[in-house]
Amino acid sequence: MRRQTATSGINPAGSSRALRLDPLSLPLSFNAHDTRADGGVRRIELHRERVVLHRAVKGMRMAINVRVSDFLGVALRGLDDDAQMLVLAHRDPSLNIPLCVSSDHEEIASAWQMWSDIFALPLLAEDEHREPAARRRRHNTIRARRPKFLVRRRLGNLLNTQTVHRDEPEIIARD
Repeated sequence: MRRQTATSGINPAGSSRALRLDPLSLPLSFNAHDTRADGGVRRIELHRERVVLHRAVKGMRMAINVRVSDFLGVALRGLDDDAQMLVLAHRDPSLNIPLCVSSDHEEIASAWQMWSDIFALPLLAEDEHREPAARRRRHNTIRARRPKFLVRRRLGNLLNTQTVHRDEPEIIARD
């Protein structure tokens, strides 16, 4: 693992190249910026079928394995200056994967199409700001079951109603 220093960031010292990943040389492993991770860096392993994110949060190391089919698509985002960025977009913004940063519009358009073809994901233009998706409700399968104490309770026979005796004298204590 390469040592990260305050001056080098995620690119090696002396490198002026922006982030450019080659879609034809998968699987790839690279470091990306992550504000919530320790050290501000996470390691990403990018395969054709899955993406593995390695990071540490408050000293706890974790690896998140996500299928490529779970991503929404390959999104094109405009940055502050003339540069544009390609991102593998997920419904959870913390799982977005940066793929390419460039100010050359022809290069970014060809890379956008290549990444979309390789992952079989749609092209997304993210000029407008999208809110993250709402959290899904969990469906509890146990909720519909009867409580344990009702299962133990013995039920009466509902088909056998009370016996009625006809034409028999009643025995009733009367004063």
